[in-house]
Amino acid sequence: MNRKLRMGMVGGGKDAFIGAIHRHAIGIDGLIELVCGALSINPDIAKDSGQSLFLAEDRIYLTFEEMITKESQLPADKRIDFVTIVTPNFAHFAPAMMAMDHGFHVVIEKPIAFTLDEAKQLKKKQEETGKVLCLTHTYSGYPLVKQAKQMVKNGAFGKIRKVWVEYPQGWLSKLTEREGNAQAAWRTDPKRSGKSGCMGDIGTHCAHLAEYISGLKITQICADLNAMVEGRMLDDDGNVLLKFENGAAGVLMASQVAAGEENGIKIRVYGEKGGLEWAQHEPNTMLVKWLDQPTQIYRAGGNYGDRLSSFATHNSRTPGGHPEGYLEAFANIYRNFALTLGAKMDGKEPTAEMLDFPGVEDGIRGMAFIDNVVLSSQSDQKWTPHTI
Repeated sequence: MNRKLRMGMVGGGKDAFIGAIHRHAIGIDGLIELVCGALSINPDIAKDSGQSLFLAEDRIYLTFEEMITKESQLPADKRIDFVTIVTPNFAHFAPAMMAMDHGFHVVIEKPIAFTLDEAKQLKKKQEETGKVLCLTHTYSGYPLVKQAKQMVKNGAFGKIRKVWVEYPQGWLSKLTEREGNAQAAWRTDPKRSGKSGCMGDIGTHCAHLAEYISGLKITQICADLNAMVEGRMLDDDGNVLLKFENGAAGVLMASQVAAGEENGIKIRVYGEKGGLEWAQHEPNTMLVKWLDQPTQIYRAGGNYGDRLSSFATHNSRTPGGHPEGYLEAFANIYRNFALTLGAKMDGKEPTAEMLDFPGVEDGIRGMAFIDNVVLSSQSDQKWTPHTI
């Protein structure tokens, strides 16, 4: 590729949080440029947002249908290469389907869709069109998360026995959805968020991280979901027992009413010989614990190539000691997607490191997780099969 990839964005206007994060992420490596957008369902916000981002006036669109249709009619050297969708959950499916139908690749905020059936339809469409679909499960983009995955995969800890993952937040400890908090309003509304609140929003991050690092699929769940804040329509707290395909056991906790907590996602994985511990609050450090020797401290950084895997160093930008955090992890997802897309457009085979980003299968498993934790929580049966 001798040019930047051209991106169009659906959602993410100036009244949104996550759109700006995506735009920061694509700018870090200089591989992608935003050239158009349908940035809000509010026409005034859509126009103002596009102008503030210095988009060409004729490429500031008022609907995603208009954007995808008009962009597909532009010459090949002008039109977008892919669409990024950063709308609330209920508005993921339609633009993703239309984008692939019109020849565009897709990046989608998680969860991938509103229902499991929609997720399966997206997979079918991707297979029909051959387009690349990326799902922004951000936490899998951290270098030491990738290091953890490779150590488990290479058998450093032996057979995995236990996975413990937690994600405490405190921002929904009050009924802020009725106090003008737009982010809270859609996330707690079943018509826009789906059948689960907390588990759909952050529990899916936990489940994805557990499967990503362990390399194991969840096969059974036993869930207890709670709406702790009186008057809330969806769960804001939950605990889930897990069984994995090799017989390993797991515990997953996600809560948005853990007052005082921020974004405290943390995972511990234990095998026969030892285990690991990683937390986003200190993302450049991972503890590696051994049964028969002292705990080791692993640090992220491009100068640790002699001791970190190629997957970790591929996603490191600076020497150790220069912190790389959430934005860089987000950028790693985009970078690997862009490198994969660029290689395919050049007729080359992407490397394994390039291909290491979440996709449609992760999206399907995430939607199945939401369905099954809700089903389990409503059931008197102890274990619920984790079916897809």
